[in-house]
Amino acid sequence: QVPLVESGGGLVQAGGSLRLSCAASGSRLGITGVGWDRQVPGRSRELVARITTGDDTTYADLVKGRFTMSRDSAKNTVYLQMNSLKPEDTAVYYCYLRRFGREYWGQGTQVTVSS
Repeated sequence: QVPLVESGGGLVQAGGSLRLSCAASGSRLGITGVGWDRQVPGRSRELVARITTGDDTTYADLVKGRFTMSRDSAKNTVYLQMNSLKPEDTAVYYCYLRRFGREYWGQGTQVTVSS
C-alpha cells in the first residue's frame, strides 16, 4: 500500500474556495498518474482531475475553469484548488495515485458546499 493522506476538506458557502492537499509516502519511482476523484453517496466515483506522465492535466467538464490541480514532486504532494464552489460539488474527494501500474486512493476528505 502507498499511503495517501488528504487534508483540507470542510464546509464552505457557495462561491467560496477550498484547497485540498494530498501527501504520498514512499518513492516517486514508478508514478505514472496522480489526481483527484470524488463520490456522492449512491453514485459512482468520478474523475475530477488527472496529471499523467505527459504532464497534461485533464479536468472533468463540470470543474473546468474553477478547479486547478498542481503538484510538488519534491514533496510528493498534490493539491486541488477549488474556486467558485457550488452545492453540487459536495462530495467526498479522494486523492489518486498510479504507481507501477497499481491504483491507489486515499481515505477521502469531505467537502460540503452550502447554498
